[in-house]
Amino acid sequence: MIAIVLVVILAIFLIGTYNGLVSKRNQVQNAFAGVDVQLKKRYDLIPNLVESVKGYMKHEETVLARLVELRSTPYAQLTDAQKNELDNGVQKVMSGLRVTVEQYPDLKASENVMHLQRTLNETEEQISAARRSYNAAVLEYNNAMQTFPTNLIAGLLGFQAKEFFEARQEERENVQVKF
Repeated sequence: MIAIVLVVILAIFLIGTYNGLVSKRNQVQNAFAGVDVQLKKRYDLIPNLVESVKGYMKHEETVLARLVELRSTPYAQLTDAQKNELDNGVQKVMSGLRVTVEQYPDLKASENVMHLQRTLNETEEQISAARRSYNAAVLEYNNAMQTFPTNLIAGLLGFQAKEFFEARQEERENVQVKF
């Protein structure tokens, strides 16, 4: 009788631990989907906004050309790694675009450009918030996987640790604005 009770308790523990790990893994996937939604929004929105102010931006045609180049592959066909790489490329171009706008007072004063700047800031803030949410979900998941006794079960059932979104080394350096 005691053996049956112990087996039942162990089974309940294993089921609860497994379900908890699956739930946390799904939270990580959901959080990444939130980041993906924001990246897709930027992918679709920013070039359209840039196109609307293109007449004002003859000074920096290379920025526009780079954005078009980055958008050449349909977003749905990209892997998660390619989406991350695209995000890094767009982020680099966008920082150059902001500096360009700051260099031209007439361009900066245009209502269309002001709207573009506000939208860029809002979009980047939403992406940043989605990344923080993702990293929080990854932290919770990885903590669950690495603490005793769930780490024993996670290892046996093949759960893998997830990686955080991290800034690349060049993004950690001070931004230099030159006029």
